[in-house]
Amino acid sequence: MRLAHEAAGEGTTLVGPPVPSRHGAGPLSGAAHLDDFVPLLVDLYGEGWCAGGNLSVLFKGAAQAGEMLHVEATPGRERARLEMRSAAMALICQGTGADHADAGSELSRRLLTQEAAPRSAIRILTGLSIGAEVHDLTLSQPGAASGAALSPSEVVELAAAACAPAIGDDLARQGQLGGVEIQFLQGPLRQGAAYVGRTRLHAITESPEAEAAWFDVLIADPKTGKDHARVTFWLRFMKAASPLWA
Repeated sequence: MRLAHEAAGEGTTLVGPPVPSRHGAGPLSGAAHLDDFVPLLVDLYGEGWCAGGNLSVLFKGAAQAGEMLHVEATPGRERARLEMRSAAMALICQGTGADHADAGSELSRRLLTQEAAPRSAIRILTGLSIGAEVHDLTLSQPGAASGAALSPSEVVELAAAACAPAIGDDLARQGQLGGVEIQFLQGPLRQGAAYVGRTRLHAITESPEAEAAWFDVLIADPKTGKDHARVTFWLRFMKAASPLWA
C-alpha cells in the first residue's frame, strides 16, 4: 500500500473530478461526503486501504443538494491531507487519510486539544458519563444482502445504530455531526453481514456555541468477537436550539 503513496510524491496534491453533493437530511447527513474521498485514497494506498486504513474528517460547512464539489488529497509522510470545497470554493470538510491506524488523525488531534467541560457548564448532556460503555448491540443494514464492501458512509450508517444506546434516543436525534472517523481494523465490512457493536464515551466538551459528546463505536464479528472497524463520532448539540440554554 505504501508504493502508491510514494509514487504520488509527498506534497503532490491529487485532485478528483467534481462530484455532486449527496448531502441529505438528518443529523449524520454529512457522512455522505466521506465516499467522495475513497477514489483518492485508493489512488494513494491501493485497494487494500479499506482493510486497515483510516479516514478522519471535520465538517466546516454545508453544501446545497446537487452542488458540484471539489475534492483533493495531499500525501504526506504519515497521512494525506483531505479537503472538500463547494463550487464557490468554500470549505465543506477537511481531514486526513492513512493506510494504517493513525493516532495523529484529524479527529484524534482535535480531541487532544479539547478541555473536559466542568459539570457546571453542561445543561444538555447532564445525563451522560465519561467512560460509560454499552455492549452487545446488534448492528444491521436494512435490505443489504449482496456481500459487497460497505462504503465509508454505509459504515457510519451501520455504526449510527449504536448512537441511541450510547447517548439516548432524544440526544441521538438532536446531535449534529461535527466530525467522524473510520478506522478499519479487519476490513472491509460487508453488506448483509451480521455485526455487533459496543460503545465508549470519551469526552464531554463545551464551547460558547455548543456542548459535544465524543464516543467510539467498535464493530465486531459476533462469532469471533474480533473488531472489524471503529467509528468515532463527534456530535455537537447547539445551545441556541435548546430550551435549556434559552
